[in-house]
Amino acid sequence: MNAFVFPGQGAQFPGMGKDLFESNTIAKKHFEQANDLLGFKITEIMFGEDALALKETKVTQPAIFLHSTILSKVMGERFAPQMVAGHSLGEFSSLVAAGVLSFEDGLQLVHERALAMQAACDEVPGTMAAIIGLEDQVVESICEKTPGIVIAANYNCPGQLVISGSQEAVKNACTAFNEAGARRALVLPVGGAFHSPLMEPAKKRLAKAIENTNFQAPSCPVYQNVTALGTSDPEVIKSNLVAQLTAPVKWTQSVQQMIADGATHFTEVGPGKVLQGLVKKIDRNMETESGT
Repeated sequence: MNAFVFPGQGAQFPGMGKDLFESNTIAKKHFEQANDLLGFKITEIMFGEDALALKETKVTQPAIFLHSTILSKVMGERFAPQMVAGHSLGEFSSLVAAGVLSFEDGLQLVHERALAMQAACDEVPGTMAAIIGLEDQVVESICEKTPGIVIAANYNCPGQLVISGSQEAVKNACTAFNEAGARRALVLPVGGAFHSPLMEPAKKRLAKAIENTNFQAPSCPVYQNVTALGTSDPEVIKSNLVAQLTAPVKWTQSVQQMIADGATHFTEVGPGKVLQGLVKKIDRNMETESGT
């Protein structure tokens, strides 16, 4: 079975999407529509060379969403998913690709999500750190024992987790990870504690927007970050999408479940090849490719 997967924040790069804009009229139309909907020319930032401007959450999230969803629209017959999943932000791209959300509604929700997350970061500073070379249970145990707010936030692949929480708690946890034999415990250059309880203000704001948006049944099962299970129920998809901001991204578990449910081939739709690498680390027998 063919699984199509969609990347999240961190996959951006200067010049992303420019080739699509210049070579395809459908792509050009959607990019121009996005400029109008967002109220600023996101294409100028995406196609430009200013990596710093592209790193701003309010730009990064819609930029990656646009690259993924527009690419899925121009792939033609090659885009034939039997299951979809997205990593964090990528879940919104997967919902548009599977017909749950319209392109316009998806973009508005991603824009609102980015603004809500930025506001939450400004309100309560937090951070994240990558932990390499420890078992999941060891990471979870150290997080539980560390004073303050710190949780396992991204289960990317076996031996590679990201933790999230208050700056002090993350720093103290990293010290404990190093003492426990981690190959690496590296604080990441991110603006906040994504997928942690510190995102609660953003979750409340996004929940209102999601509640007022029309969700359709998907064309194939959607494997969501919160549960790592496939679903075709629009109401379940809705509630999982709200929960996602403060809950861990269960990517390892999602890919394992997709494989258990019959996935044999994974196509990454969007910028970069990060998800292909993670899939291979979860199961080296899987076939992977880029949607470009």
